[in-house]
Order: sequence, then C-alpha cells, then structure tokens
Amino acid sequence: MKHRKKTWLAAYLAVLMAFSVYFLLDTFVITRVYSAEGTGITSSQLSEAAGNSESLQNASSTGDTESSKESNTASSTNDAANSTTNEAGNSASLLDDELSATVEENTDSKISSNSSKNSGKSGSSASNALKNTTTPVVTDSSYTDENISVTIKEYRVNDTTIYVADVYVSSAEYLKTALARGVYGKNVTATTSDTADSVDAILAINGDYYGAQTKGYVIRNGVLYRSTSDGGEDLVIYKDGTFGIINENEVTAEQLLAAGAQQVLSFGPALVDNGQIAVTSSEEVGKAMASNPRTAIGIVGEGHYLFVVADGRTDESEGLSLYELAQVMKQLGAETAYNLDGGGSSTIYFNGEVINNPTTSGRSSSERKVSDIVYIGY
Repeated sequence: MKHRKKTWLAAYLAVLMAFSVYFLLDTFVITRVYSAEGTGITSSQLSEAAGNSESLQNASSTGDTESSKESNTASSTNDAANSTTNEAGNSASLLDDELSATVEENTDSKISSNSSKNSGKSGSSASNALKNTTTPVVTDSSYTDENISVTIKEYRVNDTTIYVADVYVSSAEYLKTALARGVYGKNVTATTSDTADSVDAILAINGDYYGAQTKGYVIRNGVLYRSTSDGGEDLVIYKDGTFGIINENEVTAEQLLAAGAQQVLSFGPALVDNGQIAVTSSEEVGKAMASNPRTAIGIVGEGHYLFVVADGRTDESEGLSLYELAQVMKQLGAETAYNLDGGGSSTIYFNGEVINNPTTSGRSSSERKVSDIVYIGY
C-alpha cells in the first residue's frame, strides 16, 4: 500500500514538474509566429470609423488628440502636473541651461529643402520622396541628407545621462517601426541593433515590447496585428506623421486603422499631451522603481521628432522617474510625448552603433532582446 502511494506521489510530481517546465518554456522560450489580423476593413467598420475619424485625428500641426485617461481628465492632469512641479524641486526647471536652450537652437537645424511643406504628405509624392539622391553628410553625432536630419546630443540631468536624437524628416514615411526577425509572434525577439541593422535604420530605439503582453493594440506600418484591448493608453502615429493619445476603452483598433493609424504603440503612459505634462510624481509603470532607464518618443511639430533614451541603474547614471522624463520631453519642446518600454530594454542606435549603455542589473552593459523597434530610415 505504501509502495503504491509512493508511486502515485512520484507520478504526480513528475507530471507537475513537466507541466511547470512546459509553462515556463511556452511563456518565455517557445516561439510562435502569428499572422496579421488584416489590413482590410469591412464596409460597416469603415462607415463607423469614418464618423469618428475627425475626433480621432485632430487637424492641428502636431495631431494631438484629447487624452482620455480613465483616472486623469485633461484639466485635472494639468492641475496635478502644476502642483507636482513644486514637489519635484525648488528650481523652475529640472534641466540645465544647455538643454533649456535646445528648443531655440533646433530652429536652425531643419532640413533646408522643403521639409516643412512636404512633411506628412501621403500618396505618390511621399513614395517618390523615399529615395535619397545625395551623399549623406555623417559625423559621430549627426546624419544629414536631402530628406532626413538627425542630431545626437548627450545631457546630464539628475545624475543621469540622457541621449536626445533631434530628428527632421521631409516625409512622415521615414518614421517607421520594425518587428524582430521581420515577423509578428510570441517570444520572437532580437536586439534593437540587430533589428535596426536588418532594415538599414539610420536611427532606432526600442519599441513597446508587444510580445511581453497578450493584450494591447498592435498596428505596425499600417498593418493590424492585434486588436485585443487592455484598456490602456496608447500612442497613435497617423499616416501624415501626427501623434495622438487614445484610450483603448474608447476606440477599437479597426477604427484607428480606418482613421489612418500607421503605428499604435501600447506601453505608456503619455508623458506630454497638448504641450502639458500628463503624469504626476507618484505615477510609475506597474511596480517599477522610481529611477530607471527610460525610452520615449515625442513630436515637436510638423516633421520634427524626438527620440530619447536615459541610462540608469548604474553608479554613472541613476535613471529617471516618469515625471522627470516628462519634464525633459516638455523642456525639449514636445507637444506630445509617450513612454516606451524601459529598464533593460532602453536602447538607442545611431549610424550602426548602440550609443547608450543598456543594462538590466546595472552590473554589466548588454542589449536586451525585444519584440520591436521604432526607427528612421528609407
């Protein structure tokens, strides 16, 4: 009898261990490639979306839509942000004089050709623009050709090293995303630099790491991959290059696609909305520490973008809170800014090299493999 019980117990433990191993492998290791849900929209969906497209995509130059955070209306967000400014420090600005002057300085670094006039245009003219007929002028901290201008600057704020890529493009089609290994799926990952190399990116940052979640809208380069809502706050990049902040509880992925969404990034939260800081000093992503490596993207104006990465978790660079990151983005002139996946994922790549120091533990510098990137390229 005792022997039989031991046999059953051994069998039970073996099954339990096998299940646990499979669960862990399925969650973190086993790769599954999925197909897109489709680029097409049914006539009924298109009709419904057409009625909402005006409210989804504001006609202003930056394309900001009104933020609809469940716990923060626009007015209460601004009040909270203003009160938090007093909490965050005694100085009028978090940033040093050099960074404070960046907005003014940026006005002199635009692409001299018709970048402002051509920015965001869709159709054949934009497609034809996706050709570079000049030899790029490249330095360690800049890239310029007839369509794209990127300038890299490094700042120190709150004992943190921040890398800012100031970007001008003559067409919104140069602002793109790419999936690791070129496919959408579960546990399909690659380093930011490997994915950037695969698409000949000039500049790239890590994206929202969609693969770490089972919900949240995923639209990439105009293709709908996942329409299951997680009720979160997303960044929408429309076909004309404008940005909008939406809440998944209030609009479907199909409606966004019909309204011209090219990219939908589902991480968050929004850092700056309509030129105002949209987070408070108490907000964090999940149970994340207050100071972390961070990645953010923002829009200053037509054809003018910011790619920002802050190092963290090391003796050399402490990292930023969400509110501090929002302050940086606002001071740089962002009208809309959004927090992307941070921590060990935070990576910025420029002209064939990773220029920051990605780290998960703080003990060593190495890139984390992620699901996707946001990049500038042809």
